[in-house]
Amino acid sequence: MSEDGLDPVIHAPARLRIAVTLAALRDGDNLSFTKLQDLIGLTPGNLITHLRKLEDAGYVTTAKNGRGVTARTSVALTGSGRAALERYTTTLRQLLDSASQPKTRDLLPDAPA
Repeated sequence: MSEDGLDPVIHAPARLRIAVTLAALRDGDNLSFTKLQDLIGLTPGNLITHLRKLEDAGYVTTAKNGRGVTARTSVALTGSGRAALERYTTTLRQLLDSASQPKTRDLLPDAPA
């Protein structure tokens, strides 16, 4: 966790987009690597790198089915990944809400000089 409570694994823009895209699926559903790549707009190498970080954290799983031309890699968000994304969004909302709240000292009248 970073100093502000935001998970650095999810905080990277590309990984956040991946997590949010996968979270839109029903629990247990997955996307093909190619479909995820099309939706996110990353190069295959970039997507692999980000998926590896998410997989190392236990936030996504990947499974390769078939061989050669018929091979298909599917990607799914894990329960831990859903929980991490929920914590991330809750923390981000709290940070944004606190930024929009007037500070107590801002409500006090200016002290005379």
